[in-house]
Amino acid sequence: MSDGRQKPFPSKQDVVDFIRESPGPVGKKEIARAFQISGADRIPLKTMLKEIESEGLVARGRGRRMQAAGELPPVAVLIVHELDPDGEVIARPLRWDEDAPMPRVFMMPERRGHPALGEGDRVLARIRKLPDGTYEGRTMRRLGEAGSPTRVVGVFRRLGDSGGEVRPTDKRSRTFYSVAESDRGGARDGELVAIELTPGPRAAGERRAVVVERLGEADHPKSISLIAIHTAGIPTDFPEAAVAQAATAQVPPVEGREDLRAVPLVTIDGPDARDFDDAVRAEPDTDPQNPGGWHLIVAIADVAHYVGPDSPLDREAYRRGNSCYFPDRVVPMLPEALSNGVCSLKPEEPRACIAAHLWIDAEGKLLRHRFVRGLMRSAARLTYEQVQAARNGDPDATTEPLLDSVIAPLYGAFEALSRSRDKRGTLDLDIPERTVHLDADGHVEAIGVRPRYDSHRLIEEYMIAANVAAAQTLGKRNQPCLYRVHDQPSPAKLEALRQFLEPLGYRLAKGQVPQPRAFTQILSQAEGRPEAETINQMILRSQAQAIYSPGNIGHFGLALPQYAHFTSPIRRYADLTVHRGLIRALGLGAGGADESELERLEEIGEHISFTERRAAAAERDALDRFVAGFLEDQVGGIFAGTVSGVTRFGLFVTLKDSGADGLVPIASLPDDWYRHDEKSHRLVGERWGRVYTLGEPVTVRLMEADALTGSTLLHLIEESDEDASGGAAPGDSRLPGPTRRRQSGHRQPGTAKTRRTARRRG
Repeated sequence: MSDGRQKPFPSKQDVVDFIRESPGPVGKKEIARAFQISGADRIPLKTMLKEIESEGLVARGRGRRMQAAGELPPVAVLIVHELDPDGEVIARPLRWDEDAPMPRVFMMPERRGHPALGEGDRVLARIRKLPDGTYEGRTMRRLGEAGSPTRVVGVFRRLGDSGGEVRPTDKRSRTFYSVAESDRGGARDGELVAIELTPGPRAAGERRAVVVERLGEADHPKSISLIAIHTAGIPTDFPEAAVAQAATAQVPPVEGREDLRAVPLVTIDGPDARDFDDAVRAEPDTDPQNPGGWHLIVAIADVAHYVGPDSPLDREAYRRGNSCYFPDRVVPMLPEALSNGVCSLKPEEPRACIAAHLWIDAEGKLLRHRFVRGLMRSAARLTYEQVQAARNGDPDATTEPLLDSVIAPLYGAFEALSRSRDKRGTLDLDIPERTVHLDADGHVEAIGVRPRYDSHRLIEEYMIAANVAAAQTLGKRNQPCLYRVHDQPSPAKLEALRQFLEPLGYRLAKGQVPQPRAFTQILSQAEGRPEAETINQMILRSQAQAIYSPGNIGHFGLALPQYAHFTSPIRRYADLTVHRGLIRALGLGAGGADESELERLEEIGEHISFTERRAAAAERDALDRFVAGFLEDQVGGIFAGTVSGVTRFGLFVTLKDSGADGLVPIASLPDDWYRHDEKSHRLVGERWGRVYTLGEPVTVRLMEADALTGSTLLHLIEESDEDASGGAAPGDSRLPGPTRRRQSGHRQPGTAKTRRTARRRG
């Protein structure tokens, strides 16, 4: 009970502390009640609250209720914007008007019977701030576009004459959808289908859907990439108007263009490449003022000649954003008549191009450059393997005549460009790239690692030089440009990386953003050591994501102040916009950027940054499914691996031989309550002290591999594991001690039955 005495009027700090310590947003009435403010004293309280807000100490939310600045309310609308390499679903608030950095919310797994969240999903979520300052979200309700159905890819199974059900191919989903006979669209048992959820009344727990597309037999090897393509929502069919426009495309005459047909330009690509959009040439610079210097030509397909702004082809290319590459197919940005036809720089055929003439000194510094619209004729279609073999003294019939006149000068200029790169101090990560080798029927023969030759680096350096020249040209002419920007790492990610590296004996300077060369020095120190691959992965994860933006902040990883993508317009819309910008800025004829496109560059950048992430996710998804299919007949086998990810729900382990990534669910670890130490990338058992750390070598048994879902489940084998030695592990249920909750405050994933099974197995 109150003693009747009024509390003294609170100070500004008292009010701020009250708002910050409140479990949710508070209004003026709650504040007045807490400090027993009434009558005329409400006027100075109102003035104080305005001052607190104007000083950025608190923020107003819905209903003018106040909360600590930079913090999320207990309930908010979120959008899923990232599925990180550890498998975490990360969301952000749909609206964020604070000056503070936008917070990330780690979403809890969806309730049983509900499909998993995917990139772009919007949800109304209950949000809880954890002791470490991060946020945890739990979906209350999904929020789709008004009237828009949810599309799911799955396998159809007949259930007598009453229709059937569809099992989703998303490994995170445990939902089965019922399909009425009238809604199956002719789908047969075992067929891969796309469905849309149907609204309306339904029985408790029932999820109804209608088949909208039949995608082929689920057990056909070519279905694997189809699942990834349709799950990601990547367009596959071109509109008739775009196909018709592409069919009329013809190579232009040489009039009005620089004639490059006699210049021995060559393309260098992978053996399976079909769209050749860049060709290169190098020769010593004849200018006596540039001793040891080089004149390079980087010729790029003139896609802008065929794809005008706001044409049917342009609208479809924008919608796709980029080509997508899978082990058994390509989903191109442009129709085949262009991508593999008139735009592709095929040998001995005239092709329209935009060429960059680049002059560099003996140390690879770019001295000057000039862009022209030309007509070229490729002298040869070479592969990386051919060029490297020729350089190593083993030329074939194609490369031997080109060895002195073409290949040797290319490497001479490359060595100069490499010196420039070393002087800049770029970030040089060594991340193995998995490749899938298929037989004639589309089945996986082997999983390998793509070889990395100097010929690959040669082309990369030539492309970087041309991209820099394009960005410089547009910048000097004050022409709006869609830059390729890469921000410096955030302080939080740097601190996390620092804490990971220090126990391993690697030092990262504190209190300042390191230059790219600092990361490369750490990588050099780690080279040849057991932890080298993990350190490469951790440094990669610490980096910001490169995006497209008209606002130039430079490219941190390449240590360049200006950078744009110019060299791949057949497969990237960003490059096409840069081509159009150059045509407009330099007066190179028709097909340049119009005012409408220049005004939309920010929107274009956001869209194609999204389509790039979408393609990368789909390509990883398909690769995981192919690898899972390769491992299907090896279930029960024991493999060596490395912990490549540590999450709230388990460990990701990369198998040594195949590079396959599999999940060890937290519920299958020896019985304990595990705390996820996010900063140190560890799971720490609170009862028995087990610690599982990123980069740790482990032995695992393959428990499940499913190509349809891409799911690879593993079981950790320890020296004391019952399965290995016949004895009880320290976490066996026969050991005393109560089960405790983790510090994060929620129970382990998995049902009680799953946890009991894990205890019995130790």
